[in-house]
Amino acid sequence: MQNQRTYGYVRVSARDQNTDRQLDALRKENIDEQFIYIDKISGKSFDRPAYNALLKKLRKGDVLYIKSIDRLGRNYEEILNQ
Repeated sequence: MQNQRTYGYVRVSARDQNTDRQLDALRKENIDEQFIYIDKISGKSFDRPAYNALLKKLRKGDVLYIKSIDRLGRNYEEILNQ
């Protein structure tokens, strides 16, 4: 049986936006930096490099921390489908 891993996901909409608040929240959860995935891209699509890499790593039983649900995307129904 695989060991449970804890991951974090951070997204900002533009390259010049700051990720610090989201990263600080994940660090408070003691998430190892190597398991934090960061995208600096719009939330209108789930076709994002770091998000797609994260999905390939996630396994049943893993935990994913996200500071706010809107960091996953703009459309709540699409978020639920993910």
